[in-house]
Amino acid sequence: MSHFILISVGSNIDKEKHTTAGLNELELAFGELGLSPIYESESVGFTGASFFNLVVSASTDMSVDEVCRVLKKIEDNNGRVRGAKKFASRTLDLDLLTYDEVVSQEPIVLPREEILYNAFVLQPLADLVPTHKHPIVKKDYRSLWADYDKQKQNLWVADYTWSSTQS
Repeated sequence: MSHFILISVGSNIDKEKHTTAGLNELELAFGELGLSPIYESESVGFTGASFFNLVVSASTDMSVDEVCRVLKKIEDNNGRVRGAKKFASRTLDLDLLTYDEVVSQEPIVLPREEILYNAFVLQPLADLVPTHKHPIVKKDYRSLWADYDKQKQNLWVADYTWSSTQS
């Protein structure tokens, strides 16, 4: 059975290189991808270089656990250093945001809580899947973005374009 997944992608260390590599590997793992515009945003929770951020949609027959393992492997392939700090610079950060309409605490929290709090996740979701509804609050992403306090975080469209390796 095919599942619709949404994945956030972020990078602020050699961000063009790692964003490209991450998207290439996501395409190999999941096939055709849907992509939001790519935004650049200030780092949140620490002082660091700006991030590239986007949201990717895909379909998969994998379980939540399998998807998470694939995402961790792609991060590891791109030199991701895992440490005690939640807020730190990253070569590549891939987070499963939603898996169909699943609401869970285990094996991971779904939908991911940051959807409602971070402009760099919510705006790309509103661009990519504006009429999809958040599985808990039951509002569509376009409405959630319209109601978001845009003074909280600065975002701008990045000067970067990814080209599929399969086209």
